[in-house]
Amino acid sequence: MSLDFSRRLLLKNAAYATALGRALSLQSLAGDASSSTEVMHEFAYRDVRLTGGPLKGHYDRIHAHYLSLDNNRLLKVYRQHAELDAPGKDMGGWYDTDGFVPGHSLGQYVSGLARLGSCTGDAACHEKVHALVDGFGAALDRNPNPYAGPNAEKVWPAYILDKHEIGLIDAYRLSGVDKAKTLLPRVIDGAKPFISPVSRDRIGKKDPPYDETYILPENLFIASEITGNRQFHDMAVKYLLDEEYFDPLARGEDVLPGKHAYSHVMALSSAGKAYLTLGDRKYKAALVNAWRFLELQRYASGGWGPDEMLVSPHLGALYDSLFNTKAHFETPCGSYASMKFARYLLRVTGDARYGDGLERVVYNTILGTKYPDGDGGYPYYSTYSADARKEFYPQKWPCCSGTLVQGVADYVLNLYFHSAGNLYVNMFTPSEVRWDVQGTSVRLVQETNYPADDKIVLRLTTRSAVAFTLHLRVPGWVEGSPNILVNGRPFEVAARPGSFVAIHRTWRTGDHIELRLPQVFRTEPIDELHKDTVALMKGPVMYVSLNQTSEQAMTVLPNPLGLSRLSRSQQTYTQSESSRDLVFVPFYQVQDEDYDTYFQQT
Repeated sequence: MSLDFSRRLLLKNAAYATALGRALSLQSLAGDASSSTEVMHEFAYRDVRLTGGPLKGHYDRIHAHYLSLDNNRLLKVYRQHAELDAPGKDMGGWYDTDGFVPGHSLGQYVSGLARLGSCTGDAACHEKVHALVDGFGAALDRNPNPYAGPNAEKVWPAYILDKHEIGLIDAYRLSGVDKAKTLLPRVIDGAKPFISPVSRDRIGKKDPPYDETYILPENLFIASEITGNRQFHDMAVKYLLDEEYFDPLARGEDVLPGKHAYSHVMALSSAGKAYLTLGDRKYKAALVNAWRFLELQRYASGGWGPDEMLVSPHLGALYDSLFNTKAHFETPCGSYASMKFARYLLRVTGDARYGDGLERVVYNTILGTKYPDGDGGYPYYSTYSADARKEFYPQKWPCCSGTLVQGVADYVLNLYFHSAGNLYVNMFTPSEVRWDVQGTSVRLVQETNYPADDKIVLRLTTRSAVAFTLHLRVPGWVEGSPNILVNGRPFEVAARPGSFVAIHRTWRTGDHIELRLPQVFRTEPIDELHKDTVALMKGPVMYVSLNQTSEQAMTVLPNPLGLSRLSRSQQTYTQSESSRDLVFVPFYQVQDEDYDTYFQQT
């Protein structure tokens, strides 16, 4: 899918158009990686498009929200720090000059806007990226310190550096901002006096050392690739948290309990990038084992980390958390980390079970966040205790305001993957992907009302007949074999749940595949010590009951269930009781209602 830049923008700035054309080339190179360490590759943002469904509705809402943020407000703290004219209203909250970490999320806003613009072809996104990078660069010209105030350089210098890096990386690669490439080494060099000279682990949620140097390597490796500066590669290697984290994980030791949740899962993306860059198989082993250990402490939503802490499995910690905290999952940040983690594992293993985990996280966590307001109110935690309500974080512009736009922009990366002669359909939602195989362009369009319904139809258009293998993920929750029709005829294959089913043929325009994934309600216990405390699931989706306040600490869920669907157009179900009706909806549909997530199974 080519970027559809407006005639107005092309006429306005011919140099800008040239830069965007170069950005397209950079995206093509990124999307056609041929590393021997990868089993499958991500598509470039420009190759995939959402066309409908709940993901598209959320994507469009977030796209509009971040595009509407005022540039002067976002740049104000940097201009003030550089003693430049600084118009605009103060941001408040974490972001202000006297806030917790001034200017901390600017790079993430730039990154998310560049990704949105690359996928949709929205010229306004690219214009905004250019303006924000220009404003940030002007401040850096006046003051080489890349931070927006003393709090930022003292509290989280490595954490903020990482966000600056990805903003400049994406501005250069996706929006064609050449200036971002020249700013990247200046920002890294300007940050060096403030960050630890050695990699340091973060102990718990607030205990020192507080900063997160171990999240730096992923983007430092990319910075080295872009600039050709070997020092950034060596810096990335230096900050890999081998001794305390990756080495024991590679040996099969569960070192997750007691660690800060988001930052240590996010750091696994650095292990993924290290494996792709260095080829050291210990990083792949660390990824695989970390996923296995994390699975032991996930809620039904796919979230993890009550009170931002990774817990010890098999001790009932998740059950206890239902009663001692409302902060069960740091949602936009944790979702972003989980999605990246799962995609790295898909890329290096080709194992469909990571697609299962990715799908669960997308539908039940980030998609289910409360919509942000226009003045710094953002979702932060998901709450799974009884009689809960979705709320904003108490302070404006928290860290999750940055990962929200990046994570939603990455929806398109989760859907499809490719390798030589192979196209993988990993998630099911109305969308399309364009792919070149053996010199032939292929367009695959996905039509579905999934997850509300079971049926998925895939239609192909090819420039000429071409042979390749189409792989469809069969989710692990499917009972029995899915039904697959190719051009209306049954495709007989042993399709094991939790795997990709392969369909190899010579494809032509008009070919179509119908896939049915039967979904039935099931319950999942919160842990093995409390098997009667369950969440309600249907397919990949977690259902909650609405407005069910009662004197009981937990709503009782009848067994067997007798759920009735209100209408075919709604994912709303009722369970009739003698004194009331229980009403169940997907967690992602809830905004302002009270809800219950876990139930007592009779």
